[in-house]
Amino acid sequence: MRIMGLDVGSKTVGVAISDPLGFTAQGVEIIKIDEEAGEFGFERLAELVKEYKVDKFVVGLPKNMNNTSGPRVEASQSYGEKIKELFQLPIDYQDERLTTVQAERMLVEQADVSRNKRKKVIDKLAAQLILQNYLDRTI
Repeated sequence: MRIMGLDVGSKTVGVAISDPLGFTAQGVEIIKIDEEAGEFGFERLAELVKEYKVDKFVVGLPKNMNNTSGPRVEASQSYGEKIKELFQLPIDYQDERLTTVQAERMLVEQADVSRNKRKKVIDKLAAQLILQNYLDRTI
């Protein structure tokens, strides 16, 4: 079963995919979107779903540190509902608190990646962490 993990932001969606057995997550790419213009990257997402033969989605929920939900949680859930309707695939949500912070720390401490380069990969790495946390929780 292939699972696709998504880190949904207002300008980009980080995409990760599991291995066929569902043990590990790998970052795939970052899709540019524009919420205000109603452009959500569904065409590119459809290409990736077909290419990787995706069976399920996991969308990160950016909850507040006190476990409350804000506007970004609502936006992520709305995105999840749209892809559920479009692709007719099951969807789960994964708490993504601190995954972007964790991704940033990994890029700085382990790879010494410059700030400019971090911006280009951070959402993909965050999606990978969201999906890996989900896989670890469900195994």
